[in-house]
Amino acid sequence: MSIHPTVDAVTRRIISRSQAYRHAYLTRLERARHAGVQRTALSCTNLAHGFAAFPANDKLKLKQDRAPSIAIVSAYNDMLSAHQPFQGFPDIIRKAVRDAGGVAQFAGGVPAMCDGVTQGQPGMELSLFSRDTIAMATAVALSHNMFDAGLYLGVCDKIVPGLLIGALHFGHLPAVFVPAGPMTSGMSNGEKVRIRQLYAEGKLSRADLLEAESQSYHGAGTCTFYGTANSNQMLMEAMGLHLPGAAFITPGTPLRDALTAAAARQALKIASGEDYTPVGRLVDEKTIVNAIVALLSTGGSTNHTLHLVAIAKAAGIVIDWDDFSALSSAVPLIARIYPNGGADVNHFHAAGGTGLVLRELLDAGFMHDDVATILGRGLRAHCAEPFLENGAAAWRPAPAVSGDAAVLSTVAAPFSIDGGLKLLQGNLGRAVIKTSAVKPEHRKVQAPALVFHSQEAFMQAFKAGELERDFIAVLMHQGPRANGMPELHALTPALGVLQDQGHHVALVTDGRMSGASGKVPAAIHVTPEVLAGGPLGLLRDGDMMLLDAEAGILEAQVPAEEWALRQPLPVVLPVQTGMGRELFAMFRATTGPAEEGAATFSLPPLLQEHEVQHAP
Repeated sequence: MSIHPTVDAVTRRIISRSQAYRHAYLTRLERARHAGVQRTALSCTNLAHGFAAFPANDKLKLKQDRAPSIAIVSAYNDMLSAHQPFQGFPDIIRKAVRDAGGVAQFAGGVPAMCDGVTQGQPGMELSLFSRDTIAMATAVALSHNMFDAGLYLGVCDKIVPGLLIGALHFGHLPAVFVPAGPMTSGMSNGEKVRIRQLYAEGKLSRADLLEAESQSYHGAGTCTFYGTANSNQMLMEAMGLHLPGAAFITPGTPLRDALTAAAARQALKIASGEDYTPVGRLVDEKTIVNAIVALLSTGGSTNHTLHLVAIAKAAGIVIDWDDFSALSSAVPLIARIYPNGGADVNHFHAAGGTGLVLRELLDAGFMHDDVATILGRGLRAHCAEPFLENGAAAWRPAPAVSGDAAVLSTVAAPFSIDGGLKLLQGNLGRAVIKTSAVKPEHRKVQAPALVFHSQEAFMQAFKAGELERDFIAVLMHQGPRANGMPELHALTPALGVLQDQGHHVALVTDGRMSGASGKVPAAIHVTPEVLAGGPLGLLRDGDMMLLDAEAGILEAQVPAEEWALRQPLPVVLPVQTGMGRELFAMFRATTGPAEEGAATFSLPPLLQEHEVQHAP
């Protein structure tokens, strides 16, 4: 199947735009690679420190440079349900690598925070910056230069992007990502939403709400809705960084452990020799396009309009929201997973899962097959599902047809002809909106602005009964430079109540919504942010606004002459102290715009003349 013309055009545009940065990145990647195992560059003193505590047989392998050494970088902690299963993975990995003739070392841990715990709390203002913190922690773990490949253990929101950004800054090393899997299904998503809205209306007690939430989030594993965490897992599959179908196998099962062992063996296989597959070459322009297509076709998280931009940047690749919008106009939505439907990821996996999605998209020309993956055979090799055979992981072709057409459909019969992610533009800047969960009748809102400067102010107005009307809530000073760009998902139940009462409501903000962005239209990531002089800061209460997701418009309907004379009103922002926020002042001061990934790092510097002369 030939590649779809829109996918081809966007790919070519990205390759052209990225050419100089990608060349500089790959040149430095080759320079970082050593002939033979990486640790041959170390002195005897360095090396002795690196294996001093190792068992004798492993130490002998390291001492004699006989076998590759695999780094384990893990986001384990036992507070996060998604990451608690990683506790036992290093022992599985060490044994699998040792049995295959190599050595595995736990290179370092990275922080892992949960947006589900910090929603609406001061700690959420550290969340986005935890991504770059994780990238830096990954770099520290790999900086010893003892390693020939990496195994990266992570699942959730900022954690997988942070691990991958860190890995790409060591792009000469192969990388395999190791998931932990989702928790088993609990309370249905529809019932959970109903109870949250009843609580927001004051019709249920906190005890009632806590009981419902505990039935929803009830055990080890990833939350089962299709937010950023599970979108991460879909993207790792589409980028060929997972073993096929590994994303959604539940933890604590024999198949989960067998997949972990198989991932360890695969990392060893691609560490050197003919199978050598450095992650910096694996993640190229076509791989990034595949990731965007997978995100759009499954209704994934809006957070990846930040994270994929930052991941690409780490590999010397430049993408922007025009690329997302162009692909979204062509790529059909073929999965319905909450909040874009009633099913959870366990239902999605049972219906055919990632392997069926990839095959559908490849067959229709929406994805590039001619890419490197950790299997080294093109992306079509990942159109498979794992099973247990004699205690080991084995693979068979993904199901020929969906097991549930209400959850997973086909390109020929999609749930929507587009990917449900729109670029909005107008006199307020540029923003993104996810429409896949928003009913068509709610996608255009023309109403007066109500301006807020905090989530707390909005909720106070809601509880006081001041919002029972048509309006567009404008939440300012929520961008990365202002307060770290927290998610604003805590506002969703209240907005949902007002919409259900028949009011035309929407949210416009320079902050983020959750990966579970739902039924209320939300124009998010407005760029430039208000603190950087963005025109969103010129709005006043009562200004008429238009949010039109179908036409791609976000504008203040204020006479042009008046708009040109407006100045932002002085606002005293809260002091960013407490809950560790003062430690992140340098992040707020140096972070880039949302459309550039809200990243604290830059594209690879272009090659200097002396570097060109000494390039490999």
